[in-house]
Amino acid sequence: MIVKEEFLSRLRKIFDLNLYEVKVWAALLSRGTSSAGELSNISDVPRSRTYDILESLEKKGFIVMKLGKPIKFVALKPDEVVERVKRNLIVNAQEKSKRLEKLKGDEVLGELNNLFTTGVKFIEPSDLTGSLKGRQNMYNHLDMMVREAESSVTIVTSADGLNRKLEALMPALEKAKKRGVTIRVAAPITSDNIKIAKEMSKVAEIRNMEKVKARFAVVDSTQLVFMLLDDDKVHPNYDIGVWINTEFFAGALENIFENSWKKFTPLSKFK
Repeated sequence: MIVKEEFLSRLRKIFDLNLYEVKVWAALLSRGTSSAGELSNISDVPRSRTYDILESLEKKGFIVMKLGKPIKFVALKPDEVVERVKRNLIVNAQEKSKRLEKLKGDEVLGELNNLFTTGVKFIEPSDLTGSLKGRQNMYNHLDMMVREAESSVTIVTSADGLNRKLEALMPALEKAKKRGVTIRVAAPITSDNIKIAKEMSKVAEIRNMEKVKARFAVVDSTQLVFMLLDDDKVHPNYDIGVWINTEFFAGALENIFENSWKKFTPLSKFK
């Protein structure tokens, strides 16, 4: 069986399979039906691992075990596999969500919070820093910061970033607005994001930022997240941000931003 490594790598990422699983699955697809021994030879997967791999693929909905002897396995249509994997993901996500929801009133969460509270006592505020790898991780952290905001949220982003932040942060921003938090967002306003900007203006003051190119967020003048790369030139998985808990630096940056904010065009000036 000749299958390009690049293709196998894509399948691994798309279907969340390990290398042996994707090799055996591809081998079975090329045969339609086959035994474990044949698949081991075709895929170059050790025979001692092949049965475990086939059992795993069967549980995940990729293949079916054929009745009779010798034991053989049948490949399913890729379209059907996609639907099965989607359904399994939804069911698993719902189950995990329910388990996590139950933790809210569980003593386990209380113990975890006690451990955290004890640990934080020994940490200097300036030590609460870290790198955020991947755009989703950055948005998860921003969401946490906004949910904990007490007085102000300042966001500076790109034109495309404004679109993404509506989807990622809007629920947290709405709740922050109700708590009386002042929210300001500066970004280039274009024909592609004007509708998003107007939607976000329900919870934040939006202004057009044309000449300044930056991506950062400051919360309560104490916490800061800034992105190191141009989002036009980096894949979301490789985007990098830095989180810093520093009243000195965050406050200074917000003061600098204040002078620029006055020069930015209010959204109300756009048709």
